[in-house]
Amino acid sequence: MGDVLAARSQMAVSLGFHILFAVVGIAMPVLMIIAEARWRRTGDAMYLELARRWAKGTAILFAVGAVSGTVLSFELGLLWPGFMRFAGAIIGMPFSLEGFAFFAEAIFLGVYLYGWQRISPRAHIAAGALVAVSGAASALFVVIANAWMNSPVGFRLQNGAPVDVDPIAAMLTPAAFPEVLHMLLAAYAATGFAVAGIHGFMLLRDRRNAFHRRALVVALIVGVPAAIVQPITGDISARYVARWQPPKLAAMEGQFRTQSGAPLRIGGIPDVSAQRTRWAIEIPNGLSLLAFHDPHALVRGLDAVPRRDWPPVPIVHVAFQIMVALGTYLALLGVWVVIETLRRRDLAANRWLMRAVAAATPMGLLCIEAGWTVTEVGRQPWVIYGVMRTADSVTPMPGLIVPFLVISALYCFLGVVVVWLLYDLVIRSPITREGEGAMAPVAA
Repeated sequence: MGDVLAARSQMAVSLGFHILFAVVGIAMPVLMIIAEARWRRTGDAMYLELARRWAKGTAILFAVGAVSGTVLSFELGLLWPGFMRFAGAIIGMPFSLEGFAFFAEAIFLGVYLYGWQRISPRAHIAAGALVAVSGAASALFVVIANAWMNSPVGFRLQNGAPVDVDPIAAMLTPAAFPEVLHMLLAAYAATGFAVAGIHGFMLLRDRRNAFHRRALVVALIVGVPAAIVQPITGDISARYVARWQPPKLAAMEGQFRTQSGAPLRIGGIPDVSAQRTRWAIEIPNGLSLLAFHDPHALVRGLDAVPRRDWPPVPIVHVAFQIMVALGTYLALLGVWVVIETLRRRDLAANRWLMRAVAAATPMGLLCIEAGWTVTEVGRQPWVIYGVMRTADSVTPMPGLIVPFLVISALYCFLGVVVVWLLYDLVIRSPITREGEGAMAPVAA
């Protein structure tokens, strides 16, 4: 049992680490091409400095993401042989397409980094745009593979093995659209507000700094629309889960009993032994309304499935509450930014807004980690929902605690290196106040 737990823990650590670099890699190229486009349109050298710095940041994150992604690919084969033996022929296509998108992203990132003076301005911006498109496509295909695990289609079971495999049908699984939409918007919202938060913090120290003011605006252009729209995609995802994975919805909401007009719970801690969620604020009929758009709809509780098929309810419920709380904060903050912008007010001069933006720096990334916890842990005890249990797909190989500790230490080291490199990029940012002349770099 210890080795099985080590295998699952190693995969969880690898996924939790990799996803942070994946989501930032999706959105950072968008920031850099917006900055370059503004520089070419206005001639403001500050935007050129932003584009170059964000391109370097994108390269750093891409390199570390490539390392952690390679580790994940080995772990899939070594730690989950039962899963790969069953699912390889079904989800091989999205993984292959993801590899193609990854290589395209690497090629165009190289063109962008080394093509400033070597190709035309239009070609350079096009290369940056293709980096952004390739990054999004890479995420799209990986999420499609995960979506298939939540709603497996495109095959027929015969003697416990998949036959009549249709990889196109598998890619068009019902979970694909809500998961892809939710994930991509989460990436843009999380990255946009992470970058905006860093520069918002710097503006609290010097609100006239032109570099941080422009960086804040570009980051909010990416983060705000995604954060405001995200609750709509969350509603789409919740209705999918209610239809296809009722036990996951019940765990998310701490709904132990099948009930018409089920309440929406805010907060609370599920007590599995007593089969009730304690200390939650309950909104009557709220869950039925959100999940089925009918306040009197029947919501299946955990009592509708055997106890052995229950996910870890407290973990799923708490992670879901964290995701909703942080996502709501970002959406409301986005609305605040829009209101201030429509009133033509100086965002950097509003210290309360800048404090709120600075506080949001880690929230989007934490929201993504919580959301993936809901997605993966909420599917348990199934690795392929309703088809294969996690315990049947993991390797029986002993001694996994050692590689788990080594890989975890490697991730910690890489994380420290990346944080230092990105910190150095921000600390060495130019000191130029609005209305002044040439830029002056900050001494380290």
